[in-house]
Amino acid sequence: EEITAHSSNVSSLVLGKSSGRLLATGGDDCRVNIWSVNKPHCIMSLTGHTTPIESLQINTNEELIVAGSQSGSIRVWDLEAAKILRTLLGHKANICSLDFHPFGSFVASGSLDTNIKLWDVRRKGCVFRYKGHTEAVRCLRFSPDGKWLASAADDHTVKLWDLAAGKIMFEFTGHTGPVNVVEFHPNEYLLASGSSDRTVRFWDLEKFQIVSCIEEEATPVRCVLFNPDGCCLYSGFQDSLHVYGWEPERCFDVVLVNWGKVSDLSICNNQLIGVSFAQSTVSSFVVDLSRVTKSGSIPHGLIRNDEPLVLPTAMGSSLRRIYDRPSTSCSKPQRVKLNSESERRSPSSEDDRDEKESKAEIQNPEDYKEIFQPKNAICRTPPQNNEPFPAPPEDEPVTAKEAVESSQAADVQTPLPKQELVQLLSQFLLQPDPVQRPPVASSTPLTRTEPSVIPAARNEPIGLKVSDFLPAVKNQSQTELVDEEAMSQIRKGHETMCVVLASRHKNLDTVRAVWSTGDIKARIRLLLPLLSQNSVDSAVAINDLSVVVDLLNIVNQKASLWKLDLCTIVLPQIEKLLQSKYESYVQTGCTSLKLILQRFLPLITDILAAPPSVGVDITREERLHKCKLCYKQLKNISNIVKNKSGLSGRHGSAFRELHLLMAVLE
Repeated sequence: EEITAHSSNVSSLVLGKSSGRLLATGGDDCRVNIWSVNKPHCIMSLTGHTTPIESLQINTNEELIVAGSQSGSIRVWDLEAAKILRTLLGHKANICSLDFHPFGSFVASGSLDTNIKLWDVRRKGCVFRYKGHTEAVRCLRFSPDGKWLASAADDHTVKLWDLAAGKIMFEFTGHTGPVNVVEFHPNEYLLASGSSDRTVRFWDLEKFQIVSCIEEEATPVRCVLFNPDGCCLYSGFQDSLHVYGWEPERCFDVVLVNWGKVSDLSICNNQLIGVSFAQSTVSSFVVDLSRVTKSGSIPHGLIRNDEPLVLPTAMGSSLRRIYDRPSTSCSKPQRVKLNSESERRSPSSEDDRDEKESKAEIQNPEDYKEIFQPKNAICRTPPQNNEPFPAPPEDEPVTAKEAVESSQAADVQTPLPKQELVQLLSQFLLQPDPVQRPPVASSTPLTRTEPSVIPAARNEPIGLKVSDFLPAVKNQSQTELVDEEAMSQIRKGHETMCVVLASRHKNLDTVRAVWSTGDIKARIRLLLPLLSQNSVDSAVAINDLSVVVDLLNIVNQKASLWKLDLCTIVLPQIEKLLQSKYESYVQTGCTSLKLILQRFLPLITDILAAPPSVGVDITREERLHKCKLCYKQLKNISNIVKNKSGLSGRHGSAFRELHLLMAVLE
């Protein structure tokens, strides 16, 4: 099923794990829309964020939803009451990952600023901040017993945190690419992680060692999900679903599904639901698990070299430790006494005003009442015994497309004392506590003012009309000019320009002919003259940013072409590109600046910090002069990046990432 989820591009989505049929989507329009997977109409639209939504998560009972934006703000909504519940501020950059605690009223958030924060939704404050990752935190998961938090990041590591102690328990290394997802086994002390290195790794959480590693010649692992009984792991790849066992490692089955880059998985009524998005469209797919091989003596593919595979042990017979879940029949939890630090974290008038500007718009009252306000049911989700999705016909083959491509701002003012933190966390880790929701007023959300930027994708020139170059039609009954007559009129007085354009067209045909051969060496021979020092100087001397953009787009495709000499020449041009009104110019400038910062900023700072050499070293002096020049230019650019880091949309995200990379210059 396919729906148009937002008026702009969809930036994130998540499925409810309890019912499997609740879908939340976030878009560049700064809205969070709530859907039922089997219905085409939006149930509810949540507003309040002023920058695009980067991450979403629905709690276990599907009563609350949390959304993180590019600006670093987090908002929690009560779906049943259709109201904003909390606004949480503290991160300095994009929110990349979120997760609800399975029992207590806690939310964990991971950000591009590399920090992980644990929030108390009731108190509206940050309980703890976990530092250790060096790059963006892409996924967070609480353990089934609620005592641990697993985090996956772009620094190729998976970390396990002890919530009560507030420190790291272990760091799992082994992935050679960014880790995109982690998932706890529903029963055993086992953790699965999927990475862009195309591997799925299983980790023993009792012995803190790897159990097995499964490598596929497929695309990066985007999402993983254990079967509810823990018998196997489902892994989402580009246009395919893989079913894995881990002791020993094996692939039980591969199901071809045309879902493209699948974003999330859920299970409902023995059916696996997968969702993906492209631009403003969200697509949902259903796999009948009764037709999928989840165990057995004849797996789909051997992972080990022709070794006889031992059948996996039945669930419950494993020697691995089992989670101790808290009882749901506990007495009423004791209230935690607030100390002065906690009281200072009480909602401010500014925060209250911000929450009043958030709104939940119910688009479909009937679906809203059916799902979130059932008359004779306790759960807030579609009933568990609802009818499954229609199964696809047996004889209909499923075809797969070919695989392509693949801090501390506004932190807690004063951290909680360790003794109180342990008391606070242990209370909620041992006893479930319903979230108390104070009534929050709602009003019309703030309107966003879009920057005056000319988009890269447009169908006609900006400020030019072909009719301006054609003779005026005196007689209304006169027929329209044919193409040949129109072109002859346009060419009048522009013979010299026509010659120049004809010559350029001939040169481009030559380049295209060489490029289309697919010969890499021929392409390099074609590009190298363009990248010589004199050619770059000449391109800059033309004083035309379009020429600079064309040149940088070539260099950006191969990072090894960047040299320190090239940086000194193009950095002033990049400064102009970042201030351009053309979206494509800004994108090219951001890409080039990011490559320069990643490859040369450590070198520049090291050379400038090194003590002066003894004697005369002309080469070193020249390098030092170039580094000083680049450093000065980067300082000028850093002010522009800082001012533009508050923009919304794709540009704002790029400038915030550059701002973090340039922090060493401040």
